[in-house]
Amino acid sequence: MRLLLAEDERALSKALATILERSNYSVDTVYDGEAALEYLAADNYDGVILDIMMPKKDGITVLKELRSRGSKIPVLILTAKSEVDDKVLGLDSGANDYLTKPFHSRELLARIRAMTRAQSSQTSSVLQMGNITLDQRTYELSSPTGSFRLANREFQILELLMQNPGNLISAERLMEKIWGYDSETEISVVWVYISYLRKKLSALGANIQIRATRNVGYCLEEIA
Repeated sequence: MRLLLAEDERALSKALATILERSNYSVDTVYDGEAALEYLAADNYDGVILDIMMPKKDGITVLKELRSRGSKIPVLILTAKSEVDDKVLGLDSGANDYLTKPFHSRELLARIRAMTRAQSSQTSSVLQMGNITLDQRTYELSSPTGSFRLANREFQILELLMQNPGNLISAERLMEKIWGYDSETEISVVWVYISYLRKKLSALGANIQIRATRNVGYCLEEIA
């Protein structure tokens, strides 16, 4: 899952990005509202964390412009302001949630999970297909015979495939969503991670498989 973090306090931005990446999110960081809108124009994110007090364009202006474009991307407003009127303004402008600094990292992660789950109409943080489950809180891949805790990129790839069962997803799309536009990583790395996941699914006796269609992409399907 890919997030955009718009926070002008660079030390805080760096700390938050580290927390999110350790929790198996891909994160791009920007430091002003104009840059946030430029990045979001690509429509390549699953959620946004917006600070209200930013240079060039504040978070509320960014939020209003996003909603005026018709974007339904989940938005968490992050701010030092705790007054009720500020919270009401953020929510009335289209925010999905509001978190006041200072906050605990566990609460931030829980709120991100909740707003992205609501956007995708999930009722649980556990994805299931066939005899395989993927817990989005613990990053644990399980079957009746055992489990593995997936590494960051493995988790993100399988999460995307499980959220789109039977749909082909190109290697290019996986690169954009997980490594980002600016990554210098070779696209062949996608195949490496697909190989890791296939071995783990096989070891778990999975009745689902990752199918590759040459020059088209990958999809997750049940084994007949």
